[in-house]
Parts: sequence; structure tokens; C-alpha cells
Amino acid sequence: MDKIKDKLNSLRAEADEAHAKVEDLNAKVKSLEQDNLSKEQEITSLQYKNQTLEAEVEKLEAAVKDHKAAASEGAQHGSENEALQRKISLLEEEAEENDKKLREAHEKVRVLDVKAEHYERKTEALQASSDQWEQKFEEAQKKYNDVQKDLDEFHRQIQDV
Repeated sequence: MDKIKDKLNSLRAEADEAHAKVEDLNAKVKSLEQDNLSKEQEITSLQYKNQTLEAEVEKLEAAVKDHKAAASEGAQHGSENEALQRKISLLEEEAEENDKKLREAHEKVRVLDVKAEHYERKTEALQASSDQWEQKFEEAQKKYNDVQKDLDEFHRQIQDV
């Protein structure tokens, strides 16, 4: 009986150990299940984050594409702008040259106006002088005619005498 008791005690001890081992393993399983659940939640969270980041990457790639197109268009506009700036410079130089020519022409016109005024005064003075000479001529002509009449009358009187 002692043997049986010892065996029974031994079996009980084994059962207690097995029970303790089962409880220990159950605790480990629970812990692993908890870790697994935590990892699954983390995986779900990371998958969501990954999807969000992929969407963000697509947006950014589209934005980069748009920016590259805008930069290319900007470069094209830049070259067009440079061409227009050169054209503006040329037009400004041409405008300055035309202004210079216009000022020179105005100066020539002013000089011609001064000369014209001078010649007009000279013409007026000559016209006045001409008028005076005409008046003197008319007076001289009248005197000549009067003297001629007197002379003719004197000749007649001399012939009559």
C-alpha cells in the first residue's frame, strides 16, 4: 500500500506539476494571444498607414508631375519673356532714337521759324521801302508831268511869240 500511496503521491505530484505546467502554458498562450492580437492591431494600423502613405505618394507624384510641367512651362515662358524683353529693349532704343530725331526736327523747325520771321520782317521792310519808292516815283512822275506841262506851255508861248 505504501507503494500505491507513493505511486499515488507521485502521480499527484506529477498531476500537480502537469497542472502547474498547463496553467503556465495557458498563461503563456494567453500572453501570446494578447501579443498576437496586439500585433494584428499594429498590422492593421500599419496597413492603414501604408494605404494612407501610398495615397499621399500618389498625390505627391501627381504634384511633382504638375510642378515639372509648370517648371517646363515656366522655362518656356522665361525664354518667351527674355525674347520679349529684348524686343522691348530694341523698341525702347528705337523710341529714343526717334525722340532724338524728333527733337532735332523740332529744332530745325524752330530755326526755320526764326529765319521765316526774319525774312518776313525783311520782306515787310522791303515792301515798306518799295511803297515809299513807289510814292516818291508817283510824286516825281507828277512833278515831271507838271514840269512837262509847264515846258509844253512854255514852248507854245515861245512859238506864239
